[in-house]
Amino acid sequence: MLTLHGSSRKGGNSDFLVEEALDGVDHTSMHLLDYQMDPIIDERHTEEGFTAVEDDYERMLKEFLEHDIIVFATPLYWFGMSGQMKIFFDRWSQYMRDPRFRFKELVKQKKAYVIITGNSPDPKISALPLIQQFKAIFDYVGMEFSDYIIGQANKPDEIKFDSYAMAKADLWSQQFKQLRS
Repeated sequence: MLTLHGSSRKGGNSDFLVEEALDGVDHTSMHLLDYQMDPIIDERHTEEGFTAVEDDYERMLKEFLEHDIIVFATPLYWFGMSGQMKIFFDRWSQYMRDPRFRFKELVKQKKAYVIITGNSPDPKISALPLIQQFKAIFDYVGMEFSDYIIGQANKPDEIKFDSYAMAKADLWSQQFKQLRS
């Protein structure tokens, strides 16, 4: 199991929900903020394909492809995913054609979970377009979208007061423990 943390602030509300959902569950965490990911230059339709990019992305992609369950966590930034998370997805275009990674084959074997935190207006409504975006991304590559949590919080630790999000994170924790036993 792998968690991809998209927040630009470590230890924030999204991270807290991830830790609640994976409490007692063996997993690997990657904070996208810790990696150099350059934006994509779209060369999908060129005969040569994409130009190699010298950053940390291939190392990250290898780690991603080694796991069967992925938890994507991002705050709701201006009603979308974080910039780091968007770059992570944008770069998939570069590797869908790269036979070294077998991306198209391996991504279809994965289950995706999404955690989003936001504040105002009510993220249980305002984050739904982002949930739809995640669903469309996963459908496009054939990845199973298993579930999501939308939590309401802004300042550090406010997520603890969202009883619905906390209860759902606890439910995930129980389910993940059963999957791994």
